[in-house]
Amino acid sequence: MNTSQYHELVDEQWMAIEDGIDESGADIDYETNGNVLTLDFEDRSQIIINRQEPMKEIWLASRSGGFHFSYQEGQWLCSKSGMEFMDMVKQECSKHAGESVDW
Repeated sequence: MNTSQYHELVDEQWMAIEDGIDESGADIDYETNGNVLTLDFEDRSQIIINRQEPMKEIWLASRSGGFHFSYQEGQWLCSKSGMEFMDMVKQECSKHAGESVDW
């Protein structure tokens, strides 16, 4: 995958997160600053998602720890658990929000 393809794939994921949050009505604020997408929760906790362009990965940091995702066979998969990126985002958002967050 070249750099342009990488950014396109990550942009798709980030747009899906933003659209999902907007559609879900969950009390989650989000902000993109450079290569970092920050999700802010009512209890002032955060989930930080960032692009790791040199490694062509997405990294996610939350209360549960840090997770690295690489693009394999058409999806972003966690190097620790094999969990798909968007499933992890929803799981962690639910933990931080204290309610089921699904989109």
